[in-house]
Amino acid sequence: MTLSRLMRIPSRWLAFTALSCSPGSASGPPTDAAAVERARARMVAEQIEARGVRDARTIQAMKDVQRHLFVPEAQRASAYEDHPLPIGHGQTISQPYIVAFMTEALGLEGGETVLEVGTGSGYQAAVLARIASRVYSIEIVEPLAAEARQRLSRLGYSNVEVRAGDGYLGWPEAAPFDGIMVTAAAPRVPEPLKEQLKDGGRLVIPVGDELQELMLVTRRGSAFEERRILPVRFVPMTGKVRR
Repeated sequence: MTLSRLMRIPSRWLAFTALSCSPGSASGPPTDAAAVERARARMVAEQIEARGVRDARTIQAMKDVQRHLFVPEAQRASAYEDHPLPIGHGQTISQPYIVAFMTEALGLEGGETVLEVGTGSGYQAAVLARIASRVYSIEIVEPLAAEARQRLSRLGYSNVEVRAGDGYLGWPEAAPFDGIMVTAAAPRVPEPLKEQLKDGGRLVIPVGDELQELMLVTRRGSAFEERRILPVRFVPMTGKVRR
């Protein structure tokens, strides 16, 4: 779905879907591979496609990535439900709809180089890796970075590189990027991330404290076009951006 089509969705409805934490229909942990596949297919159909996500690459990636493998074992019964889940260290894995919405907003067509700030469990990186050629992901919480690196490697995501560090600074040696996704809320758009975008590249980032807006920043030469696209609620970004 193009951004212009996306913007015609009523904003009040978008806010509801983004902030909703209502439980899904799952009543217990999947008991076999077929049940897991059904739960994931239902998630994509009811939480993502039904809410207006249309990009075929995004939808396929959401179908392919096994979300239950990116949450703590105690949370796996809820892996395909319609809300964020805790992953430890005060962090969360985002609601599936938000993962798909932000992925679509990057406008990836395949073959790009993408930076993610806020690896968490590695789920969003895995979704991006199904579309992009190369994904660089930074996590400020070192144990999460180590766990995500091991998990992604074990699951065969060889085109993802994870490191521990302050995402505010980006990944200069791998820049410029076709797309940058930030999965924690910053009080402002970090200048280093803007400067690491390619011309025409997109940056998707939640901005704000108590009241947050998902921002789409597009580089146009030396200028940056900023657009608010969705009310959201993310854990706060830490590191230099907060100093």
